[in-house]
Amino acid sequence: MFNLAMYPIPKLPVADWVEAATNWLTVTLSGLFGAIQNGGSAFMNGITSLLLLIPPFAFILIVAVIAYFVNKKRLSLSAFALVGLGYILNQGLWSELMNTVTLVLVSSVISIIIGVPLGIWSAKSKTVHNILKPILDFMQTMPAFVYLIPAVAFFGIGIVPGTFASVIFALPPTVRFTELGIKQISTELVEAADAFGSTGKQKLFKVELPLAKSTIMAGVNQTVMLALSMVVTASMIGAPGLGRQVLTALQRASVGSGFVSGLAIVILAILIDRLTNRFTADKNS
Repeated sequence: MFNLAMYPIPKLPVADWVEAATNWLTVTLSGLFGAIQNGGSAFMNGITSLLLLIPPFAFILIVAVIAYFVNKKRLSLSAFALVGLGYILNQGLWSELMNTVTLVLVSSVISIIIGVPLGIWSAKSKTVHNILKPILDFMQTMPAFVYLIPAVAFFGIGIVPGTFASVIFALPPTVRFTELGIKQISTELVEAADAFGSTGKQKLFKVELPLAKSTIMAGVNQTVMLALSMVVTASMIGAPGLGRQVLTALQRASVGSGFVSGLAIVILAILIDRLTNRFTADKNS
């Protein structure tokens, strides 16, 4: 009988390989990572400062008015915005809310800027699709906490590594939904555009993207929500905001303050989801 113990298989030094690659990148690109960390921190702190310049009551009123028109002039979402944001203000979490909004906003915008072109490219090229598919599968199945390791290695701690981890975690839906939306377009419509002599650019911007809009925007909605779901995780590496309050409450076993901060995140999540759903919904729905 074959005995495996008689033929020991040497352990592959995968951890050492990854460590060496990370150290090489950190040393080689230290200037770039430092510039991104400093510039990104200044930029995002600037956005937060601008948001904090808006009086809280004015901000709440603006959101409520937007919710009123987005929700087809029904008061339910506006009332929720007034009560929910009023609760966050009452609990003294307004500055934390603005930091969280900044993190979600920047992460989502970066994910969309990268994800939509990648989705279009993947829809147009079988080779790109075959390359991106396993990468996106890896990104979606990897636990969110793992993304914190390279983020800290490259950028240290703070809001920039939190944004970096959030972008990696939130990027796949935009890529996949963009590709799906373009691939679902009727071939007859594409052939008709070709028959009328449309260039590739005209076909993309006047036929494919408008027809795929609702699917693409559904991916955008998912990306924004995934970015928000990283708030607490990103706080473990120094990202400011409501997540840090939850983490502090967890470390101190403070149930009350943890509930208050957690409920604030829930309110923000519901508001963002409802607003983006209305913005991204098909006009015929």
